[in-house]
Amino acid sequence: MFRATVLTLYPEMFPGALGLSLAGRALEAGSWTLDTVQIRDFATDRHRTVDDTPAGGGAGMVLRADILAKAIDHASPQGDGRPRLLMSPRGKPLNQERVRELAAGPGAVIVCGRFEGIDQRVIESRGLEEVSIGDFILSGGEPAALVLLDAVVRLLPGVMGNQISGEEESFENGLLEHPHYTRPQLFEDMPIPDILTSGNHAKIAAWRHERALELTAERRPDLIAARQPRQK
Repeated sequence: MFRATVLTLYPEMFPGALGLSLAGRALEAGSWTLDTVQIRDFATDRHRTVDDTPAGGGAGMVLRADILAKAIDHASPQGDGRPRLLMSPRGKPLNQERVRELAAGPGAVIVCGRFEGIDQRVIESRGLEEVSIGDFILSGGEPAALVLLDAVVRLLPGVMGNQISGEEESFENGLLEHPHYTRPQLFEDMPIPDILTSGNHAKIAAWRHERALELTAERRPDLIAARQPRQK
């Protein structure tokens, strides 16, 4: 079973959207579990302070190493084989390959940062893998954690009704997904392409592949370049 544990200052943000639709039904059915750990519970002062000013000066505050380390050790004791992830804009970009790796594993321990970030010594001492969902800044790691978990949970066995759906989506074969159509046959003078109603599955597959190539070349030329064999 996939077990997710989220370390956060705002546990009330979970499960959020993960409690609905496919992920929510799978959570209710026990196909995966989600626990939250309140980082403030490991503060030692009466005000439950978890942050302090950055060494060397600068704006903002930084999550303290000692408090966060205690929270991580509690959530992921020795012998826990789950990867420890830190949602961070400076992390390695999350892609479908990494999502599939996580879905095939025992779960994940996810740290949600706030303020200016967390003490670097925690990242190093607790082996945190920094993960980014895009080149933009969020108020905290919680929305990013929700995105990551949504991407992972839908790939767990039995969550999606049609396994083929997951295999034909964008990024699964290095391309963006082809366009989709359904009824009505004619919408605002725009018909469904004839090939899709021809019944010729080989030609339909070829058409979809061609459209996927065109879309990818237009919108994500980097993916096309990645498919080209490297020159020696």
